[in-house]
Amino acid sequence: MSEQRILASSAVMAAGTVFSRASGFIRSALLVTALGAAIRGDLFSIANTLPNMVYILLAGGIFNAVLVPQLVRRIKEDPDGGDAYARRVITLSALFLGTVTVLLVVFAPALLSLYLNDRYLEPDRAEHLDSIIALTRWCMPQVFFYGMYVLVGQVLNARGRFGPMMWAPIANNVLSIGMLVTYLLVWGPVGDGPQLYEPLDTSQQVLLGLGSTVGIVAQFLVLLPYLRASGFVYRPRFDFRDPELRKTLALGVWTVLFVIVTQAAYLVVVKLASGGTAAGGDGTGYTVYANSLLIMMVPHSIVTVSLATAILPRISSFAHEGRLGELGSTVGSTMRTSLALVLPFAVLLPVVAGDVAGFAFGWGGGEDTAASFAPTLALFGPALAFFTVHYFMLRGFYAMEMTRLVFFIQIAVSGTNVLVATLLVPSRPPAETAPMLVVAYLTSYAVGAVVSFVLLRRTVGGLETPQLLRFLTRMSLVLVAAVAAAWSVELALAGLGERPGPLVGLVRGGASALAGLLVVLGGARLLRVREVTSLVDIVAARLRRG
Repeated sequence: MSEQRILASSAVMAAGTVFSRASGFIRSALLVTALGAAIRGDLFSIANTLPNMVYILLAGGIFNAVLVPQLVRRIKEDPDGGDAYARRVITLSALFLGTVTVLLVVFAPALLSLYLNDRYLEPDRAEHLDSIIALTRWCMPQVFFYGMYVLVGQVLNARGRFGPMMWAPIANNVLSIGMLVTYLLVWGPVGDGPQLYEPLDTSQQVLLGLGSTVGIVAQFLVLLPYLRASGFVYRPRFDFRDPELRKTLALGVWTVLFVIVTQAAYLVVVKLASGGTAAGGDGTGYTVYANSLLIMMVPHSIVTVSLATAILPRISSFAHEGRLGELGSTVGSTMRTSLALVLPFAVLLPVVAGDVAGFAFGWGGGEDTAASFAPTLALFGPALAFFTVHYFMLRGFYAMEMTRLVFFIQIAVSGTNVLVATLLVPSRPPAETAPMLVVAYLTSYAVGAVVSFVLLRRTVGGLETPQLLRFLTRMSLVLVAAVAAAWSVELALAGLGERPGPLVGLVRGGASALAGLLVVLGGARLLRVREVTSLVDIVAARLRRG
């Protein structure tokens, strides 16, 4: 697969992700409008935490990391194109996910006690605790359908069908938007009033919890016709003694340990975040942290995940054939392409964070609520750059099936996150809970990026490091000028308001970001930053052909 084909495959996935993220953005804005960013919003956000964590870890971990390399090899080597192997994996995974889901529903109260702040156990929070338990039980079935969605999507990816998995979440978001619009029609927006701190009643719990789960069911079902169209027909197979399946499970042991370490760290984050709003007042908590992370993940999902998913079958083949130099070259060049798009977002987001928050979360009279997002959003920008580097390094290790090494790298990442978070959050006021959690996140992935880069470079013999250094040097000069341009526009339009609503946020933030991006494009052309100019040329050529 040439660089042009990688970009073409990525473009298909990116297009689906753009629409998916756009609908997801509307969902998040409606959610904050309906429930706010205080304790009422946290009730729903925390209840949805575990299913979302399972999805993120399965999508970027167990199935993606272990299954795709195995599927690629079986498609090449097996007479049936790997169909029997895929059927065994799907059957075994469905049994596992079904069992786990039932246990999670039954033991939801005990599980919540692990990652809820102790303030929820006090008598004046009894109704809030009952509310979050009920919501969690409504949301837990998502675990099964998230897992099956990721599994079927990875089977499609291994067969070269990249688009459906990226487009399917739109069905989920459309149903979720419908659910939230219904909520707003019945109960109205929460605004900045006392409802921010009240629990949810039974009818609200059913609508929110069941509506969220139905969306995930639809997201999974959308993939099934595409699976059949790819030529794969699923029939249950219970002959699990296949040697290759045992190899997959053996590789998966280290990935499961990776999951456990990551989950343990994230549970600490959720527990600390839940304490930010549990006492009421102007504290920031999980809703602010999670929705800010969601915005940060927009360029990651559109750019990085699309590129990494497109190259994974290729670098898996390189690893299988022992062509480690080509593996390193592919990972290095694709990472630079991703950074060419990610870095402008990472440095401009801190400049326009207040406007982005106002546009995203200032609806329904919630300007004060929106303002609480700005510091958290600003800090997530730089964190994205380190996360991107770390993400690509792990794809290289996964292609070589080095899951044990990835586990030990994750210990360093998760340990740093927990250590910094537990030091910072208790020492700061509740209003700074979410921003301090982002500082911990940023620090942990800075550690992860450095460690994983050094180890992968040593393993494969190079990651085109000289080209990376030249790219970063030139890009740094361009980005300094871009930040100055964006900041100048922000200052020029400061009179529009300190706490912007959606309209001011769109106009001022859009103008500032546009000024910065124009400088990036012009500066990249002037300094010959090939990673940027080649992308611009490809897009321009496609537009001309269109």
